[in-house]
Amino acid sequence: MHFDWSQLSSLATTFADANTLAESIPQRLTDSQTRGWQVICVTVLCSAVAQAVKIVTKLFKTGQFDWRILARTGGMPSSHSSCTMGMAVSVGLIEGFNSTSFAIALCLAMIVMYDAAGVRRHVGLQARVLNQMMTEIFSEHPRLSTERIKEFLGHTPKEVFVGAILGSAIAWLFNVWAVTHFTHV
Repeated sequence: MHFDWSQLSSLATTFADANTLAESIPQRLTDSQTRGWQVICVTVLCSAVAQAVKIVTKLFKTGQFDWRILARTGGMPSSHSSCTMGMAVSVGLIEGFNSTSFAIALCLAMIVMYDAAGVRRHVGLQARVLNQMMTEIFSEHPRLSTERIKEFLGHTPKEVFVGAILGSAIAWLFNVWAVTHFTHV
């Protein structure tokens, strides 16, 4: 087996480049052009916190711990509103509240919140009426009268508003923490 000394030189250059990169990470984390990771973290965190609030609320109300709530829609607070407003506020804090990116994020959040409180809620109300009709019309047919369409799909305006406030607060706290934490490294 023959050892090629040029490989050792290449390896040393790679380590030197990695060291230079590692030294520049704290500065890069606070540069507004490289803080997209914060937006992603905030969006996921907002959704997780909103869903966790639903689990804890049900635990206190019923005494039952129900993990299935993580995959359900509806309830207080709206996780869709929380994560989209968290995303928008995070973008605003990073790039400025007068930036095009913030405008796009805020418009997306408004569409999602309108959909959650409007369209999805009305679809849920229609499902309730259809379920009643199925029960009444097909009462003679047990299989048909017991099938149900999911009724609780959307949110009340209050659930959407609380979700938006929760997401905004999480975004503000997370971004303040990130800037404070990474500028003092």
